[in-house]
Amino acid sequence: MTKSVVSAYPDAPFHEIVHVMIERGITALPVIDEDHRVLGFVSESDLLAKEAVEARPRRLGLRRRHGGRATTAADLMTTPAVSVRPETTIVRAAQLLDRRGIKRLPVVDDQGRLVGIVSRRDLLHVFARTDEEIRDEVLQQVFARLLLTDPAAVSVRVRNGVVTLSGTLPQENLISIAVRLTAAVDGVVGVIDEMGHAEEDRAGATRPSPGP
Repeated sequence: MTKSVVSAYPDAPFHEIVHVMIERGITALPVIDEDHRVLGFVSESDLLAKEAVEARPRRLGLRRRHGGRATTAADLMTTPAVSVRPETTIVRAAQLLDRRGIKRLPVVDDQGRLVGIVSRRDLLHVFARTDEEIRDEVLQQVFARLLLTDPAAVSVRVRNGVVTLSGTLPQENLISIAVRLTAAVDGVVGVIDEMGHAEEDRAGATRPSPGP
């Protein structure tokens, strides 16, 4: 995500929003309150829709009452804004963008406060990672650093972003954790679990063999 986010307060005037978008080269911005909680989103389409509504009465030679005009961010914004948490997976964020037909998502903390923004372009950069880069991160970050497991005890194969995990972990509960952490690695589009655990191996070794 991008942590440096251009945002607006609800009372920001229409022309100020237009100026900021042009100056910063952006097509939308979140609207926040004084506590940085996200209230909504103003996009180019919102601004263009406002101009179309304003122009229609002029073309018809009619007057609009001032009270009916959208002049601030609060009037223009689409609300509620579709947002995600920092721990949301890349795949889930991509699904939201696709299903809602939007180009960006504000990233908020557990209080709804803005901490960043993720766009379609950000996601495309993530999915451009090579299989080798993904494999190295899974081995070194997931297994060696987070699970404190010898990378030599597991096998990580990556093909087109789909990770296949095999090998043996010390405890059964570590398998689900490994799968979850692997799925959260940037560029991973799926995880296939083929792992076993040492407890299972020990149980099999001590299990009496069937009688004749």
